[in-house]
Amino acid sequence: MPFNRPSLSAIIDRVSADIESRLPGADARLRRSNLAVLARAQAGGMHGLYGYVDNVARQVMPDTAEAEVLERHASIWGLARKGADAAMGSVVFTGASGMIIPAGVLLQRADGVEYETSAAGTITAGTATLSVIARTPGEAGNATAGTRLALAAQIIGVSSAATVAAGGLSRGTDVEADAALRARVLARIQQPPHGGADFDYAGWALEVPGVTRVWVSPLEMGAGTVTVRFVRDGDAGILPDSAEVAAVQAYIDARRPVTAEVFVVAPVALPVNITLSAEPDSAEVRAAIEAELADVFLRESVPGGTLLFSHLNEAVSLASGEHDHTITVPAGDVVADTGEMPTLGTISWA
Repeated sequence: MPFNRPSLSAIIDRVSADIESRLPGADARLRRSNLAVLARAQAGGMHGLYGYVDNVARQVMPDTAEAEVLERHASIWGLARKGADAAMGSVVFTGASGMIIPAGVLLQRADGVEYETSAAGTITAGTATLSVIARTPGEAGNATAGTRLALAAQIIGVSSAATVAAGGLSRGTDVEADAALRARVLARIQQPPHGGADFDYAGWALEVPGVTRVWVSPLEMGAGTVTVRFVRDGDAGILPDSAEVAAVQAYIDARRPVTAEVFVVAPVALPVNITLSAEPDSAEVRAAIEAELADVFLRESVPGGTLLFSHLNEAVSLASGEHDHTITVPAGDVVADTGEMPTLGTISWA
């Protein structure tokens, strides 16, 4: 039967009853009596021991273990928590032609996030595009194209303001969360390596920092082939770029069976625009509906899959404050072709 930790009051009652059973005529519940003090002191110690046993019971199983103990479970199965990655990309500098911008130049975003140039560059025709990397790993370093950065120290002949180039600063990921690591540990236990089973490829891809969801399609490109698609939910745009695809391809190639031909590709976005009316129509209700729609796309959108119209309706109905609504676009289920992945497009309010 399951272990139920007794409450402190229940333990006090048990100890008091035990004392009274062994000392006929004694009252271990009498306020301020020596026996009552003894009962409560003993019960307090037992309650602490019960708490320790309860904690140990949670830590010995990987599905309930926490933090450091979870990492130890993972290490037993040959897994490790994925570390944080620093955001990187390109930044456009302006200034006098011929001026040199050295490597290691420090830039700062308005919220204090810092970056530094990875290599030196020379301003030509008034501009120079240099690679930069965030000084602190994590998703906080990601930035969209056009974000303004400021030089921490002035360089003669170079504008103190720089701009994030097209493509933005991406690939910044936080340390893997407990929930994600736990899911990988349980998958490793439940699905031991088979030397090339479809879940082997998913497991390998998920070991790459930043990868959060993976879909594997055997034989999609012919006999002996395996197609792997993945997304990075922590990025501003969840679909990976060419560098991120190449990183997963290289990681899997170092582990795959020699007989398999593996194609790692990014899903193709299938934007789904939604037109709806809601009652009541307020800013709060609209924000709640948008959040619920984003959540249903996160939970149910898969490459080549179908996003059910009824589930879109259900998501809107779950929004806090919503009383009634009507979705006019799309008119039915969203069916994606092979490789396409439905993504939330523009929400229009009728």
